[in-house]
Amino acid sequence: MQEMVEGRAARALERLLQIVWFGSMWTVGYLVAPVLFSVIPDRVLAGLVAGHLFRAVAWIGLLGGGVLTLIECLRWRAGGGRWRALLLLSMLVLVAVGEFWLQPAMEALKAAGVSSGGEFARLHGIAASIYLLQSLLALGVVLGARRS
Repeated sequence: MQEMVEGRAARALERLLQIVWFGSMWTVGYLVAPVLFSVIPDRVLAGLVAGHLFRAVAWIGLLGGGVLTLIECLRWRAGGGRWRALLLLSMLVLVAVGEFWLQPAMEALKAAGVSSGGEFARLHGIAASIYLLQSLLALGVVLGARRS
């Protein structure tokens, strides 16, 4: 088991998953979404497009993050460090909270015709804070990997 999680193929898979997940998270959240809202005059349309992109990033995180977390948990079980497993597990939980609790609640408000102010703004603020925390945790994973 140890050889499986420490091998060259496992490290390459980890790097690839991190590049795809973290890279898409940072690119969509901090480059694409702001550009959408600055270029598209219709805020509802910009929000619709951004929402689809954030959903894609969430599913990349759920799938790729699940594999990364599994690899790190196997390493931890084999006597490796646990900090990366805990960071990745935290990120995975945050993605799930955003995708399966916050987004459905925000969609329900939009369907009811409430897409600004009040409860929607509160939920959007929570979602943005969770996204920032995920981004910082990802940075911790990347910087920590470079140190080990």
